Amino acid sequence: MAQGSKNKAILAGMPTARPPLERMLKIHSAILAEKYPNASNLAVDLEVSTKSIHRDIEFMRDRLNLPLEYSASRFGYRYTEEVNGFPSIQISEGELLSLFVAEKALQQYRGTPFEQPLMSAFKKLTAMLPDTVTLHLKDWDDSISFRTSAEPLLDLKVFDALAKAVSAKHKVVILYRKPGGRKATRRPVDPYHLSNINGEWFLFGYCHLRKDIRTFAPSRMDSVEVTQETFIRNEEFSVEKRLEDSFGVHSGKGEYRVRVRFDSFAADFIQEKMWHPSQKLLKLKNRQVELTLGLSSLIEVERWILSWGEHAVVLEPEELKESILQSASRIIENSQSIR
Repeated sequence: MAQGSKNKAILAGMPTARPPLERMLKIHSAILAEKYPNASNLAVDLEVSTKSIHRDIEFMRDRLNLPLEYSASRFGYRYTEEVNGFPSIQISEGELLSLFVAEKALQQYRGTPFEQPLMSAFKKLTAMLPDTVTLHLKDWDDSISFRTSAEPLLDLKVFDALAKAVSAKHKVVILYRKPGGRKATRRPVDPYHLSNINGEWFLFGYCHLRKDIRTFAPSRMDSVEVTQETFIRNEEFSVEKRLEDSFGVHSGKGEYRVRVRFDSFAADFIQEKMWHPSQKLLKLKNRQVELTLGLSSLIEVERWILSWGEHAVVLEPEELKESILQSASRIIENSQSIR
């Protein structure tokens, strides 16, 4: 990208308390056209108060350093020096690329209530970019993408009801099916927090049926009724604290030291990611690696280890080794039964 394009890129990077950029651009155009606009006629044209116009003018003069002054003889504002364009916020090519990558990342929210407001906000940002930069962004379109191999299926009405209930702190009544369960149970819940974990959405809340904080998958909710009854969230609840020793979303009350050895085939894949904050990696002979984790539950890590097949061997704890052996035996039995 040419240096000129970098220096001309404009982003509406102003807090909402500042005057809107669109309005200031119109004031700027009127002054450049030597129309000598004043606060009264600008307020009428832009459908705002004269006080708002005065704030705009002050911002343009004091914060953007435009050579503005009021001409008493012409009863309007003018520039005392030549101004070629509206001041811009400089942005590098790397920053533009980051902005474009962010737009691609928004694709994971398609089909959720967040899609429209996120895309609307992004379009407002990119609308402020000059054509030269926009063309460069289009050139990158075929170079970067985000893809989820197993996209969660969400009932948007259920998700929208949960999002509003969490925000307003309204109790909900859900019909919820446990994994593998056939019949949904009625559960009054205080919805604390919605979280996207590894591409899947989960609701954390106090379940009045179980008298405990539980984790629910919106995809397994047959219905959600938002009540008018409000609740006070447990101040000790924290998603970060609840999940700090989990391997995914399932948190337990145990303390497990998990040690797994991976062969040379899987070693590179294992070393390329941070699987858990507690992880420790030890390089072994023959290009093998040993992964050590500190977890509160073995449920999710067991499924993960099984996904590596013969490339992973559990070293400890003993209960995980035994569970893996039992699962492997059942897989063999089930496979042989359908021959």
